[in-house]
Amino acid sequence: MNQDIKRTSFAKECLVSDNPLATAVGKAQWRLLPFLILLYIVAYLDRINVSFAALGMNQELGLSQTAYGFGAGIFFVGYVLFEVPSNLILAKVGPRLWIARIMLSWGVATVALALASGPASFAGLRFLLGVAEAGFFPGIILYLTYWFPLAYRARTVALFMTATPLAGLLGSPVSGWIMTLHEVLGLSGWQWLFILEGIPAVVLGLVVYWRLPNGPAEAAWLTPEEKQALAEALDAEKNAIASRHLSGLRQGLVSPAVWLGGFVYFCMVVAMYGLVMWLPQVIAGVIGAGEGGAAAGTMQVSLLVMIAYAFAMAGMVLIGTSSDRRGERRWHILGSLGLCLLGMLVLASGAGVVWVVAGASLAAMGIWGMIAPFWGMATAVLTGQAAAAGIALINSLGNLGGFAGPYVMGFVKAQTGDFTGAFLCIAVLMVLAAVPVYLARE
Repeated sequence: MNQDIKRTSFAKECLVSDNPLATAVGKAQWRLLPFLILLYIVAYLDRINVSFAALGMNQELGLSQTAYGFGAGIFFVGYVLFEVPSNLILAKVGPRLWIARIMLSWGVATVALALASGPASFAGLRFLLGVAEAGFFPGIILYLTYWFPLAYRARTVALFMTATPLAGLLGSPVSGWIMTLHEVLGLSGWQWLFILEGIPAVVLGLVVYWRLPNGPAEAAWLTPEEKQALAEALDAEKNAIASRHLSGLRQGLVSPAVWLGGFVYFCMVVAMYGLVMWLPQVIAGVIGAGEGGAAAGTMQVSLLVMIAYAFAMAGMVLIGTSSDRRGERRWHILGSLGLCLLGMLVLASGAGVVWVVAGASLAAMGIWGMIAPFWGMATAVLTGQAAAAGIALINSLGNLGGFAGPYVMGFVKAQTGDFTGAFLCIAVLMVLAAVPVYLARE
């Protein structure tokens, strides 16, 4: 309770208009967040566009339900293997150079997916895409700790991560339209999807190298007073965290708090990617659109998918903002897990398109609503090398769920003929994730 009061008081103090700390944070939000959101939109779209490509690609490449689920999920194996090393390199060489490298390599890997010719090449190229993108998300989370004090961090993470529902909201109709470019210049719609959505990452990678400051000291748009106020606030927090919590590299890797956080995040990511990698196919099956990438069916599916992403964005912003205003994380996470649980139960019990869209919307609202308070809680007990390693480790453990979710969905569908069992498994995971969150103390 005392910690919550301190955070709330600090937040109110920072809102004074002539406070150089408040103006520094405000400038950082306006200067950095729109650009970082754009980067993450491109990253997330390149990660999930395979869900729309599947509407035509699966048939052409002879991918079974299990093979598609494996290929969609194997991305996260490559991602996880290089996550911690990537974040440690970023902390050493600086965000500007390393994030630019990540974007250039994942853009090339996305375009290369257009060359897939069967299950093996599809899975191999998805694995390489995961290796290329490894470190982007935890790198950005670490980068935000260089700029924003704890009182602003959950809402800042929430604003940044509106990129993921935005990618689905805006990317769904775009992906649906690109899929209609079937046989243009002799390429299938799914091939054009990978090509046209991979090129922006390459272009933006070059922009990152020239535009992104490594930290406040390099920001020409901050006054000396603002730089000093921001540095003092962040240094004071680092020292306070180091005295009470984790700061060393070894601590960040072996701490029970980090591993429990990784488990909770794993459950959340299973739900996220189990849903988003299969939702277009789930909806297509309900409305009878089938596979093959037909223009009318694909566009109808994309518009229905947009509804779930709209609820995801609303949940992320409303829950993240509420968490910061109240200086509270734990109950906001638990409430989000409850929403996801309810959504999965609706998905498991409903057979019509209204039930599917309603369940997906509730689940998406809970999944994305949990992210900001979760990272607000996780980064509140990490600093220094422990932050670089711990954030990456939590994200690595969590993103194993990115493999498990899509694969289990495909396996259950292949064995039972529907997704009911898979949605129930995810519902159980939400209950299990709630246990360490309920027992945690901020």
